[in-house]
Amino acid sequence: MNLRLIAVGRLKHGHAQDGCADYAKRLGRMLPFEEICVRDARRTRSGNPARWKADEADALRAALPKGGLVVALDERGRQFTSRAFADWLGRVRDRSVGHVSFLIGGPDGLDASVRDSADLVWALGSLTMPHDLARLVAMEQLYRAANILSGTRYHRD
Repeated sequence: MNLRLIAVGRLKHGHAQDGCADYAKRLGRMLPFEEICVRDARRTRSGNPARWKADEADALRAALPKGGLVVALDERGRQFTSRAFADWLGRVRDRSVGHVSFLIGGPDGLDASVRDSADLVWALGSLTMPHDLARLVAMEQLYRAANILSGTRYHRD
């Protein structure tokens, strides 16, 4: 099973860049993992947030591999405990799904069309969080799930 995190925009803060790079390296030792950044829409004062999200949705869809599952990260989605998320990912793995792509929107969130077409909408919590932090938390949870599935001591119940 290949995991892919596809996010709108680049990480802007050094602590998030360092943390995401660390988790990407660790996760890549356990499962095939790829992090992809797509260009965010050019925002102007007189712009249209709906248009920006639609443009970013097109970029996210263009980065998706053929087939596989799509997970959209959105605060209105399903919340998991770390163990329950690992169990979900394990069931996906056991069904021999080739790719699982996790999508993170830009500053205005994901376009509704992305959420509606996703196989799962996953909420990291009910709080709204900065884009950089959401990416870092998502990557840590992917790493944690991989450790739970492989039985290492990283996660303690």
